[in-house]
Amino acid sequence: MHAMPEPTPVVTVHPITLPTPDRGNDLHVRVSAPTTGHELPVIVFSHGFGSAATNYGPLVDFWASHGFVVIQPTHLDSRRLNLPPDDTRTPLIWRIRVDDLKRTLDQLDLLESSVPSLAGRLDRTRIAVAGHSWGAQTASTLLGARVLDADGNPGEDMSDQRIGAGVLLAVTGRGGGDLSPFAAEHFPFMSPSFADMNTPTLVVAGDRDDSPLSVRGPGWFTDAYHLSPGSKSLLTLFGAEHSLGGISDYEARETTDENPERVALIQRLTWAYLRDALGLKDSVWPAPVESTLGRLESTP
Repeated sequence: MHAMPEPTPVVTVHPITLPTPDRGNDLHVRVSAPTTGHELPVIVFSHGFGSAATNYGPLVDFWASHGFVVIQPTHLDSRRLNLPPDDTRTPLIWRIRVDDLKRTLDQLDLLESSVPSLAGRLDRTRIAVAGHSWGAQTASTLLGARVLDADGNPGEDMSDQRIGAGVLLAVTGRGGGDLSPFAAEHFPFMSPSFADMNTPTLVVAGDRDDSPLSVRGPGWFTDAYHLSPGSKSLLTLFGAEHSLGGISDYEARETTDENPERVALIQRLTWAYLRDALGLKDSVWPAPVESTLGRLESTP
């Protein structure tokens, strides 16, 4: 059995600016990388609504100190940009978010050269995408999920062949009648189809994540696991609400269910899953889960 490696020092550079004239605001990206090691796999991370590239330290710091290069764009919905609700880009932000993730991959050369001593140390054949909440839906499109139109027809395929695996944390479920009236009115894009999401993915859901966006209750956040084909795993966290114990920040005010043990489990399992799914056989997967914290299941 492989033991979890000791953490290594991390270097973080932020902001790295990617010129994006068609976006209205240049794309600011944060890169965190271990100071040692070569052939480093990459995680592109999409934040939740209103957050920014500087959030999700409990996950990003862990992944980077254990051998991943983590790339975090700041999306247009970030509170830092403070876009007015009537901004003409607002209805399109869900698509611009997808473009943000793809643009970071398109600009890996620039990102790599912007971080001291990182040049030549990326493994570009091993790239994963991850996200939380709205960021998880954004990430899911690169894994093969598609947004249904008003008639229920699958929209554009925005999957990305550079992505080898994914982690979806508190990812939104089916739309239609499963949405609350508020969500149906304000978030029409929140109607994903997972029928073509073939890329290996770990879905993480809290069994007390009772969202105002859905009438279904916490089970809504497991749809990406139950409704997608291929190799999938589901980590159900007992007692977890939308913050999953506190992944969005250290001592974050929005954490309603603070639980360091739960966060440590998410750190360990997401690391082990991505190492295994990307073909790096230095981790234990399926990883053990303490029965008091959660349950791990996988498709055959």
